[in-house]
Amino acid sequence: MKCADTVGHAGSGYDAGKKIKGRKRHILTDTQGLLPGVTVTPASVQDRDGARVVCSVFCHQWRRLEVIFADGGYAGKLEGFITRAAAGWGHAQGLRLEIVRRSEQAKGFVLLAKRWVVERTFGWLMKCRRLNRDQERNARRHESLIYPAMISLNLRALSK
Repeated sequence: MKCADTVGHAGSGYDAGKKIKGRKRHILTDTQGLLPGVTVTPASVQDRDGARVVCSVFCHQWRRLEVIFADGGYAGKLEGFITRAAAGWGHAQGLRLEIVRRSEQAKGFVLLAKRWVVERTFGWLMKCRRLNRDQERNARRHESLIYPAMISLNLRALSK
């Protein structure tokens, strides 16, 4: 996500893949798109490293968690990290990372199973005007603004 000019160089980075200077949101969602955890890092942080942070912070709270679905950008050493760290987080039955891969024959847009849940949650967050562009100097402050936005979205859905 792009940052405003007020955000310092220490709090933002450059994502060469998307060609954006700013920050990344790493979110952990359940199967319905609800948000148990989020971490905001500079955009220069690799997806795998951001996932390590968000999993280390929140996976010990969700002991019934069995599978984490992720897209291809998270493949690699993260799978071994999740498997090894699961015992330390209190997952006696184990915890595994399942990579949702795109088919080799697919051309153009393809809806990936389980992946759309996270994309839908990002879409919900972008409806909140305050979260469209990162105005905050401190990344933790931006994280703290995401939770009330999700609460508001969930309350609106429940009231219908």
